[in-house]
Amino acid sequence: MNPQPCPSPLQFLPLLLLLLLPPFMSIPAFGFGSTGPIAATFGDNEFFCAIDAAGNQEIICWQNNNYNKSTTSSSSLYFDSLPPMASLSGGEGFMCGISSNTSQAYCWQLSNPGTDLVPPVFKYFSYSQIAAGSSHVCAIRGSYNSTIGYGTVDCWEFSETPYDSSNSALFPVNGSSFHDPSVNNLTFKSIVSGGNFSCGVVKDGGVVCWGPKPGDLRVSAEFGDFETLASGRGSVCGISSLSGEVKCWGDANEFGVPPTGIQFVALSASARQFCGIRKDDHGIECWGSIDDDSSVPKGPGFTAIASSEFTTCGVREVDLVLDCWGASGQSQSPLDFSPPLQLCSPGVCLPGSCPNGSFAFNASLLHEPELTSLCVQKDLNICLPCGSNCSQGFFPSSMCSKNADRICTDCSLCQNSSCWVVCGFPSSSEFQEIKKPIVILGSCVLGFILVVSGWCLIPRLIKSKTERRDKTRGTSCLRKPVVEAEPDPSMPQPVSVTMCIGTAQVFRLSELKDATNGFKEFNELGRGSYGFVYKATLSDGSQVAVKRANAATIIHTNNRDFEAEVEILCNIRHNNIVNLLGYCAEMGERLLVYEFMPHGTLHDHLHGELSPLVWNLRLKISLQIVKGLEYLHKIANPPIVHRDVKTSNILLDSNWDARISDFGVLSVNDRDLNEGMVNDVYNFGIVLLEILSGRKAHDRDYSPPCIIEWALPLIRHGKAAAIIDVNVALLKNVEPLLKLSEIAELALKENPSERPVMSDLVVWLDQIVKSDWL
Repeated sequence: MNPQPCPSPLQFLPLLLLLLLPPFMSIPAFGFGSTGPIAATFGDNEFFCAIDAAGNQEIICWQNNNYNKSTTSSSSLYFDSLPPMASLSGGEGFMCGISSNTSQAYCWQLSNPGTDLVPPVFKYFSYSQIAAGSSHVCAIRGSYNSTIGYGTVDCWEFSETPYDSSNSALFPVNGSSFHDPSVNNLTFKSIVSGGNFSCGVVKDGGVVCWGPKPGDLRVSAEFGDFETLASGRGSVCGISSLSGEVKCWGDANEFGVPPTGIQFVALSASARQFCGIRKDDHGIECWGSIDDDSSVPKGPGFTAIASSEFTTCGVREVDLVLDCWGASGQSQSPLDFSPPLQLCSPGVCLPGSCPNGSFAFNASLLHEPELTSLCVQKDLNICLPCGSNCSQGFFPSSMCSKNADRICTDCSLCQNSSCWVVCGFPSSSEFQEIKKPIVILGSCVLGFILVVSGWCLIPRLIKSKTERRDKTRGTSCLRKPVVEAEPDPSMPQPVSVTMCIGTAQVFRLSELKDATNGFKEFNELGRGSYGFVYKATLSDGSQVAVKRANAATIIHTNNRDFEAEVEILCNIRHNNIVNLLGYCAEMGERLLVYEFMPHGTLHDHLHGELSPLVWNLRLKISLQIVKGLEYLHKIANPPIVHRDVKTSNILLDSNWDARISDFGVLSVNDRDLNEGMVNDVYNFGIVLLEILSGRKAHDRDYSPPCIIEWALPLIRHGKAAAIIDVNVALLKNVEPLLKLSEIAELALKENPSERPVMSDLVVWLDQIVKSDWL
């Protein structure tokens, strides 16, 4: 059998602000033309660079995959020829930085990083900030590790004349075009560069722009002062010192309509779109002439962002891992940029203590014993803005302190009233107000019913007590009821399942109706070709799942088939299988009663509205799935082929252990058992890709929509890191995830004979889970 290549609920209310926002703090902008721990270049051969978080401030760069097809892994783009950097800024095809050891400027191109493009006249000055534009650079004099924080500006330009005969690098020339006498005597706190212009925040207040083509960049006085700036080619946006909101000026075709009523702490600009980091939850907000934000991350917050022509990348606050995105419909996809799986610096190393409303990043949070600081100079700090809120579905379980930001916890772990409002639960006072009239009304109705029932029914109960005792000897939870009265020949007869005695309970139809509220829709857990599955609460308070056959299933299977299936299901007992508890075959109904899985399906955790799963749990679940499948293939008698292995058929019990459900029993028509087992291996390979990437097996929002067509080429070209789910905090060592991608690739071999068997998968996954990597 050749399987198809791509086989085809709980949402919390929006988070509310818990505390008053802390005072606004200054933070560098991380976009085109500005300075920060991550930067990007514009132009055809664009690339990104970031400061590594290993404590030595080395530079890691990655390029658009379309220009980097010869590179086996984007993580190989370290440059030993580059000095360690304190901050970075990208221009048109080139990058500049401030050396962390000397505070001197250094500019380079990706094709020749060992060649410094800074003109000799400016090579030996110390600078605190640097801002690269389309073909020029401006920098503020002074050391980056000085507490002064302002200075005069130097600018220089580059021509497009080849640097030498073997390399088409930019050639440094005199910066006369940017020599503006009006700014000679000004001192600046921050600067930004765009296309043929630069702008700076003056020490005494206000913004000044200069250059050969400042265009309509004259800043209105009503805009006031700014904490930070970000620039496009012909526009500038800044964060107001007073309100924290964004103000923009210049080419409106670039910045569109800026958001109002939202405070920001960082900005970046692509060709026709600006993005910023919100102050409250550190989430991403984008705006501009390209209005589509479908790929903008909705999960963890960010500490720094930078934009190239079409793509924005950032450093996630939860784990310092890189993440990239871009607006749909642009000529390049964010998937063209596969950032390396490296931890990157969340901010710029600066002297002095952190101001109010910020915290000093603690390197110990990275769980690397050798790492005590992210800065080369140990007396420097990375000050980051405090968050007061969390993204949707999370609540702040602790607030910002001197050395740590607020901690965001999944709302599914909300245990008391302190998080009820944020997670959309009613407060205790609201609950009591709701409960009072219900309790009063319910008590009245219940009392009336009891009086009437007693008056009418007690005489009948007394009369029939003896008769009923003689006719039926009760229902055991371990066996079917024994009925001594003559059966009604007009009624469907119960199924006799002798093999289930001692292992499965025979349920009454009336009992299961009561337990499911009459099989109401609000009790429905799911539906499939067999029928519907309902959540049921039995009379003793225990919860089960009831699978009710639909009319089509009943018509196409007779009692004998049902009996045979139940006999087999009764004998299946495994920790990674959803085990059968009982059945009901009354009034033409066919119902199977299973263990209830309180944590839902793997599909809803990976793709739906349930909490995401951490990597250690995902790896454990992968092993448990193959153990369950191995049991069905090798231990069950007769052997069972699942036929439909997918994430929606993997359930999670109260201990977060994986349980396989909805497997079909092998019938006499399934003569080629091996063929079916190979199909299960293939489908499990798809499940592994979903676990690794967080993407659905088939999703029209992506191109290509099929996960196999997207993931396998990357894995086979040594770029498995590009498929790893960026919405989950990364493991300290990513080797287990890369090994998992190799196993998925083997399971998805086109030739069925080349695929491993389940026993092989169990051994390999067991080695990963028990390894010292985790």
